[in-house]
Amino acid sequence: MPTEKTPMTRDDALKQLRHIGQERAFGRRVGSDRLIQAGLDALIAEVESPSLAMLAGLLRSEEPEAPALFDQVLEELGLSFDPPAAPRAAKWAMAYWIAGQIADGTLDPATGTHLIWADVAYDLGYPKELQSLVSCALNLDEWEENWRASVEELDQEAVEAAKQFLSKRPAAEAGS
Repeated sequence: MPTEKTPMTRDDALKQLRHIGQERAFGRRVGSDRLIQAGLDALIAEVESPSLAMLAGLLRSEEPEAPALFDQVLEELGLSFDPPAAPRAAKWAMAYWIAGQIADGTLDPATGTHLIWADVAYDLGYPKELQSLVSCALNLDEWEENWRASVEELDQEAVEAAKQFLSKRPAAEAGS
């Protein structure tokens, strides 16, 4: 007998919209199908926005309209996000954003540390502040069964490294 998925709450739907908006703002590719599904989830969760029903109701042939409608929904809900304009500051903001997801369990540690390693640390010249997260990414990427540490232990190290990195975030950047 199939089990029903627990309906998304309004807060969960808003969090999902905010997250996808930030993902897009940091240059990550998000498919129109995902934008439309997020709109549908929000509509079902009773989020109200003038453009939300239009986004949620897009047909496959109308998918090219999804990004603009999604941005309009974010604007209407006050969820728009613009990363810092300066490239280095934007990379640091992305590192804190990814680390926050690793720390709160919404992003797999291997995926998150890999993103920090490949998409942030390289562009910033491998700063010492990101060294432990990059080390975690390398360990998780190269892990083999004969290692003393399990993948779970390496995942936990990555979570701790993310929390440590976040704890050292300058106060001026913590609000962004």
